[in-house]
Amino acid sequence: MGSINQSICFGCFVRDGVTPEQAITEAAKIGYKSVEMLPPQYWDLVREHGMRIATVSGHASLPDGLNKRENHDRIEDELRKNIDIAAENDIPGLICFSGNREGKSSEEGRDNTVEGCLRVAKYAEEKGVNLNIELLNSKVNHPDYQCDTTAWGVEVCKAVNSPRVKLLHDIYHMQIMEGDLIRIITENIKYIGHFHTAGNPGRNDLDDEQEIYYPAVMRAIAKTDYDLYVGHEFSPKGDPLVAMKAAYDTCNVVL
Repeated sequence: MGSINQSICFGCFVRDGVTPEQAITEAAKIGYKSVEMLPPQYWDLVREHGMRIATVSGHASLPDGLNKRENHDRIEDELRKNIDIAAENDIPGLICFSGNREGKSSEEGRDNTVEGCLRVAKYAEEKGVNLNIELLNSKVNHPDYQCDTTAWGVEVCKAVNSPRVKLLHDIYHMQIMEGDLIRIITENIKYIGHFHTAGNPGRNDLDDEQEIYYPAVMRAIAKTDYDLYVGHEFSPKGDPLVAMKAAYDTCNVVL
């Protein structure tokens, strides 16, 4: 309970002339605790600046995910390899995907996803790495994606029953799908292993031209026992470094 550990998503801020070195240096100067989703060649630079790598991808292909049994062998191999890499590099979580429905019912997709997670859950526990299934909206950005509500994701987590299988709660995506952010987040916080942010609509800055009031959401998270990371994953409308500082200030709540 206290402050928010903030992270930047590398690709969102290394753009418009901003170099990787500039983004990492500026993030550290501002007070960020992590840079995430970045190529391995920059991991040492992040650590040299006193930050952590909060998360990287756990397996290939967003639409072809854990809800299809024919993917399980491939995804298990990829996850085991990336769990080892994460453990060796002090990366607390890997991003996983349910995949698109492609005609599967909620129940069939859920059960398949549970089976896929069970194949690697114990290994993730042994290595101390979270597998975070990402919640994405299926209305605007990811049509047919199956893990598009917190309730569905929580059903998966409960069925797997592992402290290392959690959700990546993307606040932007869940505002589109269900709203009621503060209540849903606080009631399900034990199943959440990572957060992402962006303004809605537009997936841009966390400013007053979008509808999510991020200070209140961040205060609600800070009041729980959540001690992992909130990663900013939005497309800046202007200077990426200015947007990076503004996002940090917006979410820098201390209780």
